Amino acid sequence: QVQLVESGGGLVQAGGSLRLSCAASERTFSRYAMGWFRQAPGKEREFVASISWSGSTTYYGDSVKGRSTISRDSAKNTVYLQINSLKPEDSAVYYCAGHPTSLEPPVSPRYWGQGTQVTVSS
Repeated sequence: QVQLVESGGGLVQAGGSLRLSCAASERTFSRYAMGWFRQAPGKEREFVASISWSGSTTYYGDSVKGRSTISRDSAKNTVYLQINSLKPEDSAVYYCAGHPTSLEPPVSPRYWGQGTQVTVSS
């Protein structure tokens, strides 16, 4: 069973930064596109960012574009999401996702993590 395990969530003050991590349980994920989505209460799940298996291509959602960076360490089967200048509206459950082909929206990922809560206080 493939697993994606997120970490790094928590409570952060507005204006601060956060780095989320997602560890994949299988080395095969080094050949998968990986990404992040988020869902706030009462809202639909939203695309945040994705990165190709090689790391050469990235996509960002409009809400985080310019203040976030997605990266991956294939040797560690881990993908990271750094978000700077956090805003209260960034508060959500952040989900890691994996897909065997490109994870450019509106593709729906095949694999999902359980999510990690991020709360940004004003």
